[in-house]
Amino acid sequence: MAWQVQDAKARFSEFLEASIADGPQVVTKRGVETAVLVPIEQWRKLEKMTRPDLKELLLAPEARTDALTPDRQKRRRRMPLDLQQCLSLPTILPTHTVLAPRP
Repeated sequence: MAWQVQDAKARFSEFLEASIADGPQVVTKRGVETAVLVPIEQWRKLEKMTRPDLKELLLAPEARTDALTPDRQKRRRRMPLDLQQCLSLPTILPTHTVLAPRP
């Protein structure tokens, strides 16, 4: 059965009961079908049917990894240093303080 939006809103309890007793109820807006109210058991069955299980994924003839791999980001490459630049860089040597044991 199709319900207009205003009727579904005004008589929601009846709308809900009809979906439980009679199955999916279609909602129309300005004469266009826009939504469906389905009982929760039927919704769960539909969800389960759309999700492949592990066995189906492993036995599928086509690769399923394309959707799992994120796109590589374009990164700016650093320009390599030339030898002259390397020689002109300051060299920082660590300094260590050695403490002598007290007598």
